[in-house]
Amino acid sequence: MSGWLKIIGLGAGNRQFLTPQAQEILHSATDIVGYETYVNMVPSFIQAKRHASDNGVEVERSEYALELAAGGAKVAVVSGGDAGVFGMAAAVFEAVAQNPGKWLGLDIEVIPGITALLAVAARIGAPLGHDFCVVSLSDYLKPWEIIRKRLIAASEGDFVLAIYNPASKTRREQLKDAIDILTGLRGGETIAIVATNVGRQQEKITITRLSAIDTEIITMQSMLIIGSSHTRLIERGQGAEPWVFTPRFYKPNP
Repeated sequence: MSGWLKIIGLGAGNRQFLTPQAQEILHSATDIVGYETYVNMVPSFIQAKRHASDNGVEVERSEYALELAAGGAKVAVVSGGDAGVFGMAAAVFEAVAQNPGKWLGLDIEVIPGITALLAVAARIGAPLGHDFCVVSLSDYLKPWEIIRKRLIAASEGDFVLAIYNPASKTRREQLKDAIDILTGLRGGETIAIVATNVGRQQEKITITRLSAIDTEIITMQSMLIIGSSHTRLIERGQGAEPWVFTPRFYKPNP
C-alpha cells in the first residue's frame, strides 16, 4: 500500500498549539478527514482535499479514511487537542479491529497534540504537578453509573481531576450530579477551574471553589479541573489572577 494515514491532534483551539510535526504532515497530505468543526480548523493555506462529516459517525469516518489511504491517498484524520484523548485515534483503531486483516499493512501513525487539559493547566500555573485523572462526563458511549464510580474512585484516591465534555445543551443533570458527588467527597472549598474556549478569542478561565461553580456558564467547549486536597493558590494581588499549583510532594492529611 503506497498511501498512509496519520491521525493528528490540531491542538487546543489556536494555531499556536498546532505542533510543527502536525503542520508538516498537513502540508504533505492529499486528503483531510474529520468532523466538520475540526476540518474547518485546518489552516486555509493547506491545499489538501477536505472530507467533513457530522458528529457521531466516528467509525464510519475512520473506515472512509482507511479506504482512501489504502487506495494510495495520504490522509490526515484530524481531531481537536490530542487525537488520542477522547479523539479520533481510538475510532480509527476500532475500525481496524472490526475488519480483521484488512488494513494491517497500512502505514498508520498517531501524531501527538496539545490537549485542552495541558493548555488550561499552563494558563493558570501547575495544577497537574502531582497525580491526576481524566474523565469525560459524556454518557453517549458509556453508562452514567460507570462515570459516577470513576468520579468517586478519583476522589477517594485524592487525584486532581480533569473533566472533559462536562455538559451540552440537553445534557445538564449529569454535571450537577457530578458536582454534588465531588463536593460531598472533597468538600466545597476545593479549588476548581472552569475553562471555556481555551486558545480561542472567547477564552474565559475562572478560578473558583467547588461549591461555587456556576453551571450555567459551562458548555461542551468547557473543561473543569478540580483540585486535590493539596492543590493551592498563590495570591498575587493588584487585581492579578492567582496561580494554581499542586505540590510534587504528598503528605497524607491527618
